[in-house]
Amino acid sequence: MEAKGNCPFVEDSFSRFSSQSNIYGLCRAGEQELLAATLKGKVVCFKYQDLRQKIRPVAKEVQFTYIPVDAEIVSIDSFLRSPPRRGLVVGITFIKDSGDKASPFLNIYCDYEPGSEFNLDSIAQSCLNLELQFTPFQLYHTEVQCSGSDSETVFLLSGHDQRIHLYKENVSLHQFEEQPVERLFPELQELPSNVLWLDVLSVGGGRRLSAFGCQSGCVGVALVDQSRPEVLRSWRIQQDGPISTVILFPSWTGLELEKERDGERLGDGDSESYSLLVTSTIEMAVVYRDVLTRGLSAPAVLPDSEQCDAVLCALVTDLDFDRQREVVLGTYGQELLCYKYLLPEGGRDLGPGGQFQLLWRRSFQSPLLSINYLDLTGDGLKELVILTLKGLHILQHSLTRTADLVLKRLASRALQSQSQTDIREQPITVQESE
Repeated sequence: MEAKGNCPFVEDSFSRFSSQSNIYGLCRAGEQELLAATLKGKVVCFKYQDLRQKIRPVAKEVQFTYIPVDAEIVSIDSFLRSPPRRGLVVGITFIKDSGDKASPFLNIYCDYEPGSEFNLDSIAQSCLNLELQFTPFQLYHTEVQCSGSDSETVFLLSGHDQRIHLYKENVSLHQFEEQPVERLFPELQELPSNVLWLDVLSVGGGRRLSAFGCQSGCVGVALVDQSRPEVLRSWRIQQDGPISTVILFPSWTGLELEKERDGERLGDGDSESYSLLVTSTIEMAVVYRDVLTRGLSAPAVLPDSEQCDAVLCALVTDLDFDRQREVVLGTYGQELLCYKYLLPEGGRDLGPGGQFQLLWRRSFQSPLLSINYLDLTGDGLKELVILTLKGLHILQHSLTRTADLVLKRLASRALQSQSQTDIREQPITVQESE
């Protein structure tokens, strides 16, 4: 499996953890901070700070209350409360060893005191402790339309009971409560197996796409009208092994983004082109293109993605600034793989005739568990964050390559501007005026 080029990122820092994490152990905490949880009950906040006139990475343990010393953290997630409410909410699931049996819990942390809503140390002391009757898996948050035009962010927690559990904030009581999932998410009832990964994406017009991947290999996608709520269409497909991640994303390429930026009218279907990435512990990763039109009938495989052991994590984003998304996979075989969908001339979106090709790969010293992409340093360039079995790697764009790209784009824009000026200033001849 040969890559076309070299990894364009350089490692800026590595923070070693005292114990290992898992695929549910990394989340954002606001715009420029990360929370990483380890199996031994420790939660580390990672951010960059201005120390001695230099921006340096800082890893600090956060003392979240009501997590016993013998607890094993399963999953962590956080979100900013939907306006007009303010504050950061953190959810942590863990299993406490109670001797003859294991007791699972969900702790939700949120500080309602004015001035403390975003202070992690204060938030960590304000805990709602919920005992669970099932073994938890992924803790996920999404915004949902509750009543009228009001939106609210809720927690969705998958478990070994083949169910998704919904936790919604009761504002008057200042706490979160479990509610029947079918009230807001009818597509997440009567599931075929334990859900290992869940993703939800708003697609406009008051609708959303929901996707789930199961331990049995089942993949499900549903289009939902949020105002009722009602399932408009749904699709399912069976794969051979457990599904490690599912990611919904717009299929737009640079052409459509250029049109949107310039305020042009998008053609029929342009605004409704969404695809689904599915990674498996056994099979090759696959992208199902344009699910709203084709369902799960138009797969495009990521060649040789199964050659580095199980794919455990994934990311879909634009890493090379060409306004086309790349697919990044992290594997148990200690490899980071980056793919791009290459089209024949005149092709568009993730249309027919194209194929995924491996752009670059990078090796690590331990299995990759989770990937994130955010601007930790506040300089306008995002960092690629890799959680491995041993710790947290921060990769940054090469400043030399980025500067070269900026200069090329500025030169191209100046040339276009000059050519437009020359056209406007071209003199009108006597023959043209007649």
